[in-house]
Amino acid sequence: MKENTCAACDCELDATRIAVKIGGRTVEVCCEECAVALREAEAATRAVQTADK
Repeated sequence: MKENTCAACDCELDATRIAVKIGGRTVEVCCEECAVALREAEAATRAVQTADK
């Protein structure tokens, strides 16, 4: 993944980029849909990790 592409879909980032904190790290996405997708993926991963303990 390039530094100037969306962390979720690899689209080019422009001035409307959104910073999202995932797993203690900040990544940038191109739109709110990608931000929601990453947040949901993180929540699902945490749920599985918690269930495995």
